[in-house]
Amino acid sequence: MEEVHLAGGNATDGVVRVGSTVRKPWSAATPSVLAYMRAVRNAGVDVPAVYGQDAQGRQVTEFVPGCLAMDSGPLSLSELSRVGRLVRTIHDASAAYETDFGSTWITHIPAPGADLICHNDLAPWNLLIGDRWVFIDWDAAAPSTRLWDLAYAAQSFTLNDASADPHMAAQALAAFIDGYDADEELRAALPSTMWQRTTAMHELLKNSHARGIEPWGTMFTTGHGDHWNTVTQFVRNNESLWLEAIRTVR
Repeated sequence: MEEVHLAGGNATDGVVRVGSTVRKPWSAATPSVLAYMRAVRNAGVDVPAVYGQDAQGRQVTEFVPGCLAMDSGPLSLSELSRVGRLVRTIHDASAAYETDFGSTWITHIPAPGADLICHNDLAPWNLLIGDRWVFIDWDAAAPSTRLWDLAYAAQSFTLNDASADPHMAAQALAAFIDGYDADEELRAALPSTMWQRTTAMHELLKNSHARGIEPWGTMFTTGHGDHWNTVTQFVRNNESLWLEAIRTVR
């Protein structure tokens, strides 16, 4: 069967479509990641089906048709609420998941805790929108915290354009967080955690460039470094606005 190269990813080479499946390189973390995906799917969350390993040693998962959220135009407030709800269902399913002894994970940005297994890249470049709304690219899944993962998801979907009107961005953020149905504790901690998370992303790129670690080293010099530096300033400078927009549970 013909293999069709799938473009768009920054961190993984050799991703192809074969019929109704996606084939990707196998890593030390793949068995743990696929087990986690199965558990989340079995909990009722729409996650790409897991098929195991092919004859070439690659991981095999379901190909889900759709358009990436980052390519579909600005999401409406109701659509942002829908994404927030989807992130919540993933977190709730993850909180009930118990890892096997000896599970292996590969993470490039250390989390401040290990409360549950998280996707760690719930962003517009990993959300397929079509008949189904499905997050893909689970390879960075690893222990993290609900707050740290939510901070990245909320920021990437609503505060990733530093040229946006901050008040409009605050409305988008509120819609996302209301969709997630975050409690008061999460809401209070989220504004500062969002810029800490964007700072961590920028530091990953900058340090990788200094040490010659790819693909992040090249990404730092081809626009990603400047983007995350600018976004960090945007998120941090408007922290009080974000807090005002989301501090009340609606």
